[in-house]
Amino acid sequence: MSRQDPLDAPLFGEEEGPIDLKQNKIRFPLATFFHLFFRISAILVYLLCDWFSSRFIGCMVLIILLLSCDFWTVKNVSGRLLVGLRWWNQVDEDGTGHWVFESRKTRSQNSASSAEARIFWLGLIVCPIFWIIFVFSTLVSLKIKWLAVVIMGLVLQWANLYGYVRCKVGGKGNLKNIATSYIGAQIFRQATQKTRA
Repeated sequence: MSRQDPLDAPLFGEEEGPIDLKQNKIRFPLATFFHLFFRISAILVYLLCDWFSSRFIGCMVLIILLLSCDFWTVKNVSGRLLVGLRWWNQVDEDGTGHWVFESRKTRSQNSASSAEARIFWLGLIVCPIFWIIFVFSTLVSLKIKWLAVVIMGLVLQWANLYGYVRCKVGGKGNLKNIATSYIGAQIFRQATQKTRA
């Protein structure tokens, strides 16, 4: 079985015709559900595991399993279906790795709605904030045994966030330069609006 070049692989639905559906309809309810299920479940298990179980290893394994399922689901399924983006790290024959970012070029029948896109980005941005808070609370409360778990949660969710933000703004651009130009454009627009008034 020959491996297809990932740069030639079309995104889901790219080859189909134009879309004529309502933009707020949830087209992929299963992908939307699992996009949020694994991330919220990992957070809830972390918060509630001391109340329900005193077994650290069991809770740690469950949280890491949920985080791993979340990472795989978001990277391989919900990102493609809900926002038409995908990313991966490709290792060349000489052993050097580079990031590859792709986005759906056209709207298609299988494209996601704006409601799904909002759910995707909200889940992708809010959940890593919880893991940042957990890292600091673990350090402050001196629960050092949980530090590896919360760092794992932060790293896995941050990797997906970083990959999809790079896909959205353009994988070849430097995020610092993009942020600087965006802020500059916003300041310029506000200044021109004030001079018109």
